[in-house]
Amino acid sequence: MQGLVRMERLDDGPMKEGSEWKETRKMFGKEAYEHFEVVELKEAEKIVLRCDGTKGTTGKGEFIFTYRITSSEERSEITLNGEIKGLTGLTKLFGKMMAGSFKKACAKDLDALITYLERG
Repeated sequence: MQGLVRMERLDDGPMKEGSEWKETRKMFGKEAYEHFEVVELKEAEKIVLRCDGTKGTTGKGEFIFTYRITSSEERSEITLNGEIKGLTGLTKLFGKMMAGSFKKACAKDLDALITYLERG
């Protein structure tokens, strides 16, 4: 992923619902971190991740990322839906202004995931 510095698992064992990690990225020349949790996991079909903004650099909000995977014999397709909740005041306004940049960053992350999976 673009700007990824490190990921630290906050639990042990295989990835499952309830698994958590801290993800650190370099953004605008500084390290920023966020706390993620697996909310739903249906292997090879769907994963829902929740980023609790109150536990990270953002300090506010809740970010939900739903990845859906559909496969045929010839190809797989990954769809990402994102949702932002819990922002208020100036943070909400700023979030709306940054929606396009956020969408582009998510698209780059998906491209990186595709590259990783194709090398697999």
